Amino acid sequence: MPAYAQLVLQVRRAVLRGVLVPGDRLPTAREVVASLAINPNTVLKAYAQLEHEGITYSRPGLGTFIADTAPAPVSATEQRRLGPALASWVERARAAGLSGEAVWSLVDSAIENAYGVHVP
Repeated sequence: MPAYAQLVLQVRRAVLRGVLVPGDRLPTAREVVASLAINPNTVLKAYAQLEHEGITYSRPGLGTFIADTAPAPVSATEQRRLGPALASWVERARAAGLSGEAVWSLVDSAIENAYGVHVP
């Protein structure tokens, strides 16, 4: 997966987990480049993609922020209802000797089957 797509995915997932909420400021492209040692254009491409998806907005001179139009985090109710079963399943997969990558592959296949789309 290209580096810009990995950045987009990390921000999307942080929003869905509630780690990033509307109004939160993302690090500047310069800060990301310094911490990850990647090309500035990669960060700018990721930020442009996030803005295109309505997850972020930029304010010239101020930065890039999580938008009010970003997806809502998974509710605490749904986390309490579904989280334990998922955690138990993941533990069974680990106990069966599956790697984290193999588990992601199974989850990806299940999402594809249920929703008819591939989620990066």
